[in-house]
Amino acid sequence: MITNTELEYKGNLYPNQIIDFRQDVDKFYFTTENGVILQITVLRNSALRFRYATEHVFQPDFSYAISENASKGYNYLGINETNTEYLIETSKIRVLVDKKTLRVQISDLEGNIINEDELGFHWEENHEYGGNTVKMSKITQNAESYYGMGDKATHSNLKGKRVNNWCTDQYAYGKDQDPLYKAIPFYIGLHNNTAYGIFFDNTFRTHFDFAHERRHVTSFWADGGEMNYYFFYGPEMSKVVKGYTNLTGTPELPPMWAMGYHQSKWSYFPESNVKALANKFRELRIPCDALYLDIDYMDGFRCFTWDKKKFPDPKRMISELNEDGFKTVVMIDPGIKIDKDYSVYQEAMENDYFCKRGDGPYMRGKVWPGECHFPDFTNPEVREWWAGLYKEFMTELGVHAVWNDMNEPAVMEVPSKTAPLDTRHNYDGHPCTHRKAHNVYGMQMVRATFEGIKKYVYPKRPFVITRAAYAGTQRYSSTWTGDNVATWEHLWIANVQMQRMCMSGMSFVGSDIGGFAEQPNGELFARWIQLGIFHPFCRVHSSGDHGNQEPWSFDSDVTDIVRKYIELRYQLLPYLYTMFWNYSKHGEPMLQPLVYFDQEDTQTHFRTDEFIFGQQILVCPIQEPNAQGRRMYIPRGKWYNFWNDEVIEGGKEKWVEADIDKIPLFIKEGAMIPKYPVQQYVGELNIEELLIDVYFKLGKESSMVYEDEQDGYDYKKGRYALRNFKLHGKENELNIQQFKDGTFITSYKTFKFNLHGLPFKVTSVEVDNESVSLEDIKLNGDNVIEISKDFSQLRIMGK
Repeated sequence: MITNTELEYKGNLYPNQIIDFRQDVDKFYFTTENGVILQITVLRNSALRFRYATEHVFQPDFSYAISENASKGYNYLGINETNTEYLIETSKIRVLVDKKTLRVQISDLEGNIINEDELGFHWEENHEYGGNTVKMSKITQNAESYYGMGDKATHSNLKGKRVNNWCTDQYAYGKDQDPLYKAIPFYIGLHNNTAYGIFFDNTFRTHFDFAHERRHVTSFWADGGEMNYYFFYGPEMSKVVKGYTNLTGTPELPPMWAMGYHQSKWSYFPESNVKALANKFRELRIPCDALYLDIDYMDGFRCFTWDKKKFPDPKRMISELNEDGFKTVVMIDPGIKIDKDYSVYQEAMENDYFCKRGDGPYMRGKVWPGECHFPDFTNPEVREWWAGLYKEFMTELGVHAVWNDMNEPAVMEVPSKTAPLDTRHNYDGHPCTHRKAHNVYGMQMVRATFEGIKKYVYPKRPFVITRAAYAGTQRYSSTWTGDNVATWEHLWIANVQMQRMCMSGMSFVGSDIGGFAEQPNGELFARWIQLGIFHPFCRVHSSGDHGNQEPWSFDSDVTDIVRKYIELRYQLLPYLYTMFWNYSKHGEPMLQPLVYFDQEDTQTHFRTDEFIFGQQILVCPIQEPNAQGRRMYIPRGKWYNFWNDEVIEGGKEKWVEADIDKIPLFIKEGAMIPKYPVQQYVGELNIEELLIDVYFKLGKESSMVYEDEQDGYDYKKGRYALRNFKLHGKENELNIQQFKDGTFITSYKTFKFNLHGLPFKVTSVEVDNESVSLEDIKLNGDNVIEISKDFSQLRIMGK
């Protein structure tokens, strides 16, 4: 007779002593007596992968996060064994593996500890679902700070915080509320001026404790799956972020119009209202490149359909908007209405494309159309089908871009807000439940959308937006931070979230400017626009039942301020486009928190408000009402006040005046900032001259400008123009060298240099070692000169 039917609860289990070691080229395997295997893979000199198996068995090695273009290779790799440890060494770091406990310590070549295990890997058997809860604990180093982790609505420095990752539809979320829409399990640690990064590539719900429960311990764990993490060593934070971004990928360049100003609302309808909206932008001369159609354009919220009463001829409407410079962006959600007369539903049913529950019935959930089924986007066959559904929209109707919402997936009227955990998924041939697939569901939906849009807008470039994301989603899509609120606190949250997302590899990001829920007053809207034009994705979006949120919805003073800042964004498009090229090509975050910009300065480690736009523009928003200015931290170096050219010495806090029509804005000395003329939309004007604001520096500084056709793929064949400028300022002289790359020929033939802060009066100028008359370069009293774009060396002399 069986008298004890309860399973023994074993608690946390730990590896014991190592009994076997082997090396297979760049992989090292350590096996313990109780069946744990640690696999360490050397990816690069400063990048490693750690995988842990229990019961001698690794899970299938498959990841949606890792880019197929991730770089690999190292200069040196060695292994030594002592009585107590194994020691792996590259040309950058050393890894010590303890023989008794399997614990790991990582140091630099001088022996300085970068990261070390506390308890290290341990696990707990999960008798309810099977598998293990896998855990890792690390020692928190002295004065260590933590950054990254995606869209967390909390302080930039995560020290003392506990967060988790589970993509969640979190309407009107608040400060410190967690989780939100993204699951990006990557963090950066910084101590003793040494930065490292850890990417925990596990798609189950993951948890991170940054010295919250125990002050000297940082830990992370997952509800299932494998302990599988990547380690990146700097010591510069920039190398850590670029290493992670290289591993998970960067996007192709988007069309330049995607970086313009966009206007959205839930919802603009019928067609007459959309047309009136477009006409108002052009009438008031407020630049705008895209108008968005939310779910109300559909027939009963059925995806890939049109409500013919509201939009009787969408093809004509989209064409007419396009003639006036407006691109049309439409929303597509994952929920497919259960309707036997609906062709998309019929196709999915006939081909068995919908997700099913554990015992076989289809997963059902209520969303906007009512009861819906949900495609299994982790099935490559489903993704191919979904991509094909965009053909009519893009090729026949002329839709320009698509916006995927509700793809966490969000399900209404259930406590979990999402699909049941027993929902089954294909997971690209690795069948699993929603526990594992949930965090990648939105990513795989937008991947399918991206592949469809890319196919059907070719030879143009695709533009796609997603709400939900897992690490690596940046390869396919831009994103925004979900359903925020029209409050000053949310203006602060938006600023922090943008910086954090850029540090987490996903730079093409923006917020719903002005707030989605509730209604901003004119002051808040103006201040949010002032910040929003410095975010990579710039879109106003709101819930229409709270009121209007167009640039002219407040008083004329606010309209004028909004126009002024949108015009500034359009002037800065070549600078912003160059930022994006740098991100796409080199993994450089488009926004840099001050700690990224200058990690040596400990004053930057807890700053949240100030950030660097690109590499040379310092921005600090006003984040409270009735402000005439604010105190802000100016990073080390010298900076020009954008508004009056006052030069400020950094490394300290300073009061900066900023009435309602100004945002604190500074330019790094030595910078060369390219500008276009104001356009009502990208491509409206033929650019006849490139204006470059040159900010004098006694010393050296580098700048660059990247240009191409602004759309299409010729840039991948070398048809681009990359100009690297080297500025060297002396007491009575300014030298600028230009180094050109690429075969693209710009429409303009001349540069107009606007010289700021020149400490001398110009008396002579040499271009490519030949003297030119001041009349030939059109020198005027404002220190503006015009020269050929093809110069190699410019020498400006004075006294």
